[in-house]
Amino acid sequence: MSVGTGRAAVAIGGGTGLPAVIHCLLDMGFDTSAVVTMADDGGSSGLLRRELGMLPPGDIRNCLVAMSADEDGLAARVFQYRFPDGDGHVGHALGNLILAAVADITGSFPEAIEHAARYLDARGRVLPSTLEDVSLHGIDRTGGAHSGQATLAVSPHPLARVRLDPPSPAAYQPALEAIRDADVVVIGPGSLYTSLIPNFLVAGVAEAVSESSAKRVYVCNVANMRGETHGLDAADHVTALAEHGLTGAVDVVLVHDPCLAGPSVCDDGAVEAVVVDEAVRGRIEALGPEVVLADLADPKDPVRHSRASLLRALEGVVS
Repeated sequence: MSVGTGRAAVAIGGGTGLPAVIHCLLDMGFDTSAVVTMADDGGSSGLLRRELGMLPPGDIRNCLVAMSADEDGLAARVFQYRFPDGDGHVGHALGNLILAAVADITGSFPEAIEHAARYLDARGRVLPSTLEDVSLHGIDRTGGAHSGQATLAVSPHPLARVRLDPPSPAAYQPALEAIRDADVVVIGPGSLYTSLIPNFLVAGVAEAVSESSAKRVYVCNVANMRGETHGLDAADHVTALAEHGLTGAVDVVLVHDPCLAGPSVCDDGAVEAVVVDEAVRGRIEALGPEVVLADLADPKDPVRHSRASLLRALEGVVS
């Protein structure tokens, strides 16, 4: 059980990585907010965006469940339930449909989030980075152009730049206020170009992080899984953040070092680990941040962070 610290923390990102950080921050006793990308256009969220004209609910739903006082309870399980079959239902998470229904009834996506948070007895706040209908576009490192978050995520080549359409959409003001009031800001883990960076393309978000007096931590992914970041090392990840608005805005980069788990893991070619050798570390430090190495991967799922290991590492860097 967490013990209140009287301090506030914000986790920024999206996808499946953000809930792990939310758990850690709550366990550390922080008053926790999550600022979540609104660029998702795949899966259930994408279908609902196209069919109902609503904002994508999937990442919001996952963060709300992560904040639930009883993540294994019936309310959380209902929200995460996916219909296994049925024409028009298969693949949809029930929580996405509930958020869609409440948003339609109330006329407000933020109000739908608040109702869902009360239903789940959420221990923090989940905040969209913007309420505008945005789409993500990008260029890969061969010069190829791609449109749509889901398409960019499976680019055949690593990405170089992304942008939002419309450019610089207005930020959701409570998200900016949460960042400004935070004692700790944690960016990631998550898909670099399709879950993390879209938040900083929203007007004012990168500036709020840059101007913050909080301890600002970037949790680098443990592995490159898709074309999006194939072949990129940890310094490339940090450089991409800088190139999209976060120059000088990261104090600590927390990186998984597979060799800390032993030679057999270090030499495992089945997972494309995000490389962090001495040269890479030097390139990161030249950009300003401190580099902290730790064994962070989940032994049962080595492309994801171990929640317990991530908690210990975050405790070490924000204490």
